Amino acid sequence: MIVVVAAVIEREDRRLLIGQRRKNDSSPLKWEFPGGKVQNGEPPETALARELREELGVTLTKCAEIGRVHHRYANITDELEIRFYAAAFTESEVTPLCFERVAWVLPRELSEYDFLAANSTLIAQLATGRIKPAELLEHSNESRSN
Repeated sequence: MIVVVAAVIEREDRRLLIGQRRKNDSSPLKWEFPGGKVQNGEPPETALARELREELGVTLTKCAEIGRVHHRYANITDELEIRFYAAAFTESEVTPLCFERVAWVLPRELSEYDFLAANSTLIAQLATGRIKPAELLEHSNESRSN
Protein backbone atom coordinates (compact mmCIF):
# COMPACT_ATOMS: atom_id res chain seq x y z
CA MET A 1 0.00 0.00 0.00
CA ILE A 2 1.20 3.49 -0.86
CA VAL A 3 0.48 6.16 1.77
CA VAL A 4 -0.17 9.65 0.43
CA VAL A 5 -0.72 12.85 2.42
CA ALA A 6 -2.74 15.82 1.19
CA ALA A 7 -3.24 19.29 2.69
CA VAL A 8 -6.60 21.03 2.84
CA ILE A 9 -5.61 24.65 3.39
CA GLU A 10 -8.33 27.19 4.19
CA ARG A 11 -7.79 30.95 4.20
CA GLU A 12 -9.68 33.38 6.44
CA ASP A 13 -12.11 34.04 3.56
CA ARG A 14 -12.99 30.28 3.60
CA ARG A 15 -11.30 29.66 0.21
CA LEU A 16 -9.38 26.41 -0.17
CA LEU A 17 -6.10 25.94 -2.03
CA ILE A 18 -6.13 23.46 -4.92
CA GLY A 19 -3.50 22.67 -7.51
CA GLN A 20 -3.71 21.49 -11.10
CA ARG A 21 -1.33 18.73 -12.19
CA ARG A 22 1.02 19.52 -15.04
CA LYS A 23 0.34 18.33 -18.59
CA ASN A 24 3.10 15.70 -18.43
CA ASP A 25 2.14 14.28 -14.99
CA SER A 26 0.08 11.15 -14.45
CA SER A 27 -3.58 12.19 -14.57
CA PRO A 28 -2.64 15.34 -16.52
CA LEU A 29 -4.42 18.62 -15.68
CA LYS A 30 -6.54 17.01 -12.95
CA TRP A 31 -7.02 19.05 -9.78
CA GLU A 32 -5.91 17.90 -6.34
CA PHE A 33 -5.01 19.08 -2.87
CA PRO A 34 -1.25 19.65 -2.40
CA GLY A 35 0.70 16.68 -1.07
CA GLY A 36 2.37 13.49 -2.11
CA LYS A 37 3.80 10.10 -1.16
CA VAL A 38 5.11 9.32 2.30
CA GLN A 39 8.65 7.93 2.09
CA ASN A 40 9.61 4.71 3.91
CA GLY A 41 10.00 5.38 7.64
CA GLU A 42 8.80 8.98 7.31
CA PRO A 43 6.05 10.13 9.70
CA PRO A 44 3.00 11.38 7.71
CA GLU A 45 3.14 14.87 9.24
CA THR A 46 6.81 15.16 8.27
CA ALA A 47 5.92 14.06 4.73
CA LEU A 48 3.18 16.71 4.61
CA ALA A 49 5.65 19.43 5.69
CA ARG A 50 8.17 18.25 3.06
CA GLU A 51 5.58 18.11 0.28
CA LEU A 52 4.27 21.61 1.05
CA ARG A 53 7.82 22.96 0.99
CA GLU A 54 8.55 21.19 -2.32
CA GLU A 55 5.25 22.01 -4.05
CA LEU A 56 4.39 25.47 -2.72
CA GLY A 57 7.51 26.81 -1.01
CA VAL A 58 5.71 27.16 2.34
CA THR A 59 6.40 26.05 5.93
CA LEU A 60 3.76 23.92 7.65
CA THR A 61 2.91 25.29 11.09
CA LYS A 62 -0.09 23.22 12.13
CA CYS A 63 -1.99 20.20 10.88
CA ALA A 64 -4.80 17.88 11.96
CA GLU A 65 -5.91 14.73 10.18
CA ILE A 66 -9.45 15.06 8.84
CA GLY A 67 -9.93 11.76 7.06
CA ARG A 68 -8.55 8.80 5.15
CA VAL A 69 -9.55 7.27 1.85
CA HIS A 70 -8.47 3.99 0.28
CA HIS A 71 -8.45 4.11 -3.49
CA ARG A 72 -7.11 2.05 -6.38
CA TYR A 73 -6.51 3.72 -9.73
CA ALA A 74 -6.56 1.53 -12.84
CA ASN A 75 -3.01 2.50 -13.82
CA ILE A 76 -1.45 1.81 -10.36
CA THR A 77 -1.09 -1.74 -9.02
CA ASP A 78 -0.86 -0.78 -5.32
CA GLU A 79 -3.79 0.56 -3.37
CA LEU A 80 -3.42 4.13 -2.10
CA GLU A 81 -4.24 5.27 1.41
CA ILE A 82 -4.72 9.02 1.21
CA ARG A 83 -4.59 10.88 4.50
CA PHE A 84 -6.15 14.33 4.33
CA TYR A 85 -5.01 17.01 6.77
CA ALA A 86 -6.32 20.44 7.61
CA ALA A 87 -3.12 22.46 7.37
CA ALA A 88 -1.78 25.96 7.93
CA PHE A 89 1.45 27.67 6.97
CA THR A 90 3.19 30.96 7.80
CA GLU A 91 3.69 32.52 4.37
CA SER A 92 1.15 34.92 2.91
CA GLU A 93 1.82 33.79 -0.68
CA VAL A 94 2.35 30.38 -2.27
CA THR A 95 4.66 29.60 -5.18
CA PRO A 96 3.30 26.78 -7.38
CA LEU A 97 6.57 24.87 -7.88
CA CYS A 98 5.03 21.58 -9.10
CA PHE A 99 1.63 22.60 -10.46
CA GLU A 100 0.37 23.89 -13.79
CA ARG A 101 -1.51 26.43 -11.67
CA VAL A 102 -3.13 26.85 -8.26
CA ALA A 103 -6.45 28.40 -7.27
CA TRP A 104 -8.18 29.53 -4.09
CA VAL A 105 -11.81 28.42 -4.35
CA LEU A 106 -14.87 28.38 -2.12
CA PRO A 107 -15.94 24.91 -0.94
CA ARG A 108 -19.15 25.08 -3.02
CA GLU A 109 -17.02 25.75 -6.16
CA LEU A 110 -14.94 22.55 -5.82
CA SER A 111 -17.39 20.55 -7.97
CA GLU A 112 -16.61 22.88 -10.90
CA TYR A 113 -13.04 21.48 -11.07
CA ASP A 114 -11.97 18.12 -12.56
CA PHE A 115 -10.48 16.44 -9.47
CA LEU A 116 -8.78 13.09 -9.08
CA ALA A 117 -11.40 10.43 -8.26
CA ALA A 118 -10.02 9.69 -4.79
CA ASN A 119 -10.97 13.22 -3.66
CA SER A 120 -14.71 12.90 -4.34
CA THR A 121 -15.90 12.05 -0.80
CA LEU A 122 -13.83 14.80 0.79
CA ILE A 123 -15.00 17.34 -1.79
CA ALA A 124 -18.63 16.51 -0.98
CA GLN A 125 -17.97 16.91 2.76
CA LEU A 126 -16.20 20.25 2.23
CA ALA A 127 -18.89 21.56 -0.15
CA THR A 128 -21.70 20.76 2.30
CA GLY A 129 -19.84 22.18 5.30
CA ARG A 130 -19.56 18.82 7.08
CA ILE A 131 -15.79 19.38 7.27
CA LYS A 132 -14.46 22.84 8.09
CA PRO A 133 -10.65 22.71 8.02
CA ALA A 134 -9.98 26.01 9.83
CA GLU A 135 -12.28 25.04 12.69
CA LEU A 136 -10.59 21.67 13.02
CA LEU A 137 -7.20 23.37 13.25
CA GLU A 138 -8.44 25.73 15.95
CA HIS A 139 -9.37 22.74 18.08
CA SER A 140 -6.18 20.82 17.31
CA ASN A 141 -3.16 20.62 19.54
CA GLU A 142 -0.90 19.34 16.76
CA SER A 143 1.38 22.33 16.31
CA ARG A 144 4.56 21.99 14.29
CA SER A 145 7.77 23.93 14.25
CA ASN A 146 10.13 23.06 11.40
